Amino acid sequence: MPKTNFDELLDAGVHFGHLKRKWNPSMAPYIFMEKNGIHIIDLNKTQAKLEEASAALKQIAKSGRKILFVATKKQAKDIVADRISKINMPYVTERWPGGMLTNFPTIRKAVKKMSAIDKMATDGTFDTISKRERLQITRQRAKLEKNLGSISDLTRLPAAMFIVDVSKEYIAVREANRLNIPVFAMVDTNSDPKNIDFPIPANDDASKSISLIIDYIASDIEAGLNERKMEREKEASDAKDKKMKKEAADKVKADEDKAKAEAEKEKGTDEKPAAKPEKRERISTSEKKGEPVLDKTEKASAEKK
Repeated sequence: MPKTNFDELLDAGVHFGHLKRKWNPSMAPYIFMEKNGIHIIDLNKTQAKLEEASAALKQIAKSGRKILFVATKKQAKDIVADRISKINMPYVTERWPGGMLTNFPTIRKAVKKMSAIDKMATDGTFDTISKRERLQITRQRAKLEKNLGSISDLTRLPAAMFIVDVSKEYIAVREANRLNIPVFAMVDTNSDPKNIDFPIPANDDASKSISLIIDYIASDIEAGLNERKMEREKEASDAKDKKMKKEAADKVKADEDKAKAEAEKEKGTDEKPAAKPEKRERISTSEKKGEPVLDKTEKASAEKK
């Protein structure tokens, strides 16, 4: 994606911070000046940090891992839900369920329960229960869908987390820090960037500012996913070509072996084996002289006479 335009950031009001009396001293490096009691964020640093964060998120998406987006404030929830759902990433726009990361197996059980209710509706189980029970289960399913429907595809802990307004989502930040999950966040002048791995100094209250940052981040993630898809297709095609070449080589080798065997067979039929000499029977001296051949008893009687 092309670099962020300074004028776009300015027009979206990304530079507006909070009142001077509400500032956090840790944000001093990102503050450009104060005007009419309001801190102005340095957009050059915002631009640099935004590009750094988006490049890191692109690599995470390219590796095939999930990025969890958290934005429960009114100005951000619809923007995040609309934009992030297009790139198939999990997001939380309702109340943050406490222990969602640190107690992830329990959250997964709730998601599986939602799937079980869906199965009940399709296999005819609903027809065997009373109307009251059916209504209760349906309400439970709607509640689970509202709170956990957007993370139903999250089968394991996310590789990273993107947060809008870290002051409001402090519980999510603590859980991510405890599990060593890298945190990307829009940080305003009243927030503490110390616990954030990739802070993006920006106005987290204006919907235009949030929309611009989220669009930029989502576009880079989408580019990473497309690159991953292209690489996998290339690997598949290379593997297919390699397999075809191997099969062709094996076929050529088999044909050569067959031709060689046939040639050897023809050569063997052309060369007839030499005739073996006939065995001659031993002829006694008496046979040579023409005398009759006598056995031992006859010979003995003849000598007596």
